[in-house]
Amino acid sequence: MGSVEEPEKPISLYDSSSSPTRPLLSKHPFPSSSPPPPPLLDEKPIEPEPDPTQFLQISYNYGPRPFKDLPFLLLFLLFVLSTFAFGIFSIFHSNTYYYDLSSFSYDSNSTSCIESSLSETHPNWFRLYSFLSSSILESLIWSLVVTFILSIPICLLLLLLLKHYTKQIVYASLPFFIVIPIFLNVYWFVACTVSSSCSDAFPLAYRILVLVFVFLVIGVIVWIFVVHWHRIELTVSIIGVASDALWNNLGLVWVLPCLTLGLVVYYVPIVVFLVFARQNGKIVPRETSGEYTCVWKQDGWVPAYYALAILAMFWSAAVMVEVQVYVISGTVSQWYFSKEDETPRRSIRSSLRNAFGPSLGTICLSGLLIGVVRVVRATVDTARQEDVPGIVNLILRCCANVFLSAIDFLNKFTINFVAITGETYCTSARMTYELLKRNLLSAVFVETISTRLLAGIVFVLSAIYAIVVCAILKAVSHLKAEAYYVAALAWVLLIVVLSFFVHVLENVIDTVYVCYAMDRDSGDVCKREVHEVYVQLPISRNHRQSLAPTLVV
Repeated sequence: MGSVEEPEKPISLYDSSSSPTRPLLSKHPFPSSSPPPPPLLDEKPIEPEPDPTQFLQISYNYGPRPFKDLPFLLLFLLFVLSTFAFGIFSIFHSNTYYYDLSSFSYDSNSTSCIESSLSETHPNWFRLYSFLSSSILESLIWSLVVTFILSIPICLLLLLLLKHYTKQIVYASLPFFIVIPIFLNVYWFVACTVSSSCSDAFPLAYRILVLVFVFLVIGVIVWIFVVHWHRIELTVSIIGVASDALWNNLGLVWVLPCLTLGLVVYYVPIVVFLVFARQNGKIVPRETSGEYTCVWKQDGWVPAYYALAILAMFWSAAVMVEVQVYVISGTVSQWYFSKEDETPRRSIRSSLRNAFGPSLGTICLSGLLIGVVRVVRATVDTARQEDVPGIVNLILRCCANVFLSAIDFLNKFTINFVAITGETYCTSARMTYELLKRNLLSAVFVETISTRLLAGIVFVLSAIYAIVVCAILKAVSHLKAEAYYVAALAWVLLIVVLSFFVHVLENVIDTVYVCYAMDRDSGDVCKREVHEVYVQLPISRNHRQSLAPTLVV
């Protein structure tokens, strides 16, 4: 509220101060009836600023939304349809002799490859069966299945605890951020020293080097928390608000994994197409050192199809990530702007309808940008690891980093704003930046400590779970060192599931942040508990200098 009124105060102050100065300058010719009104009328057109006033009533757009960014939707559909069309063609055009290459030999009479005899090479089903029936694989399968089933109630229990006991959970987890890595580091070192096979394969000097390195990493973690200790209390409140918002929209916990499952189902035929695309070709003779052998020669269009299919899969994955962000933002924003005694109905359904309807083109554009950023970042990281010398390479890397930073700055909060208003991508990026700038809020991040704290909590829970799994396997099975590998895989699976939960919670934090900025811009208070927390966020560093003259005036 104050941010909307303060820019008008200097204008009125200057207007009122300018009216006395003109009579003073023209006091001798006409004392009181000279032209003060005309100058005021002349200055009036300078006063209105359409950009700030046009965003004063930003809220969730419940009405019908027109389709936006259609060219990018059409381009995405062209990629997908081309992938499926050429994939179906590859199935019907495949060569069944692809897997019988070993049974072909060169015939000098016909100067071609002919099938000489049936090959006797068959898969070793007995070896496969013995592997599948081994106790190691059986324990692994049961551990992963039980872990995946238990991960759902673990996520719900963690969300409930974060909603009601955020402070207790965070402060109780902080010591384990240090204790568990120290325990695992010392336990590994002692176990490897006691075991003769491990000590022979891993000399003492290397063991000590790894031990010291892990302790240095633990020291860095301690230093990070000491430096940011003053922000932990605010972070705890932000996590509590986000957990409450997610708990009030619990349907997202089921819808988002279903979207991921839908992406996997969508990938299945493309993978099948890629398998059959390899079979498009023919067996031809090739001369090597005066001898002819039969080799497989792919059709010329197969590499191009591989590139097309991989790009389509990569773009589809980025689009699905943006769809999930869109659905989270649309659902949470409807909850935020609803009245206290009302619960929004069919909010998830309307968000899904808008995501796969009017805003799908915008989502495709955002996914394309994310895909380009990841490819460029991977290329830059590869070039940095290769350490190619030269000033040109250094300049290109600097330009790429500037480009990536600009895209990250542009894309942050944009899809959140699109889900709320239904605007185009470029319009939403500009409006989001201006909205946050007017209210002296950061357009880059909300609170980075919350991500680290949530990641630490996930690590603690998954590590405790892995220790329990390892103890159970040691007690009920005949596994020895294999129990550690099974427990490690169960730990990885639980981390993946809990990381997805953290990803959802981070998007909720961003959405509430944008909704709070809209509230602050229009002078409303839709969720008082949110304002009590987010008002404690520091003022953006980019706008502190512009705030100082206003305070002086």
